[in-house]
Amino acid sequence: MEVFVFRTGVNKQEHIHSIAPQLNAISGVKKWSFDLEDHENILRIEAVGISPGEIENLLARSNYFCEELPD
Repeated sequence: MEVFVFRTGVNKQEHIHSIAPQLNAISGVKKWSFDLEDHENILRIEAVGISPGEIENLLARSNYFCEELPD
């Protein structure tokens, strides 16, 4: 299991609702959460067999900024 942490442009609950079905559809994603209280609107994902780029691309296709944070 890997844990990925991203800064995002997702800053409203409505944005999360629009992205949720896409995140849930990725079979390797086991758990995900957004922290909209954080100034970087953090997305935390626990996953197996996926790359950070897949998540960045998914959000980009929905017109949201997404960048993995370094360890």
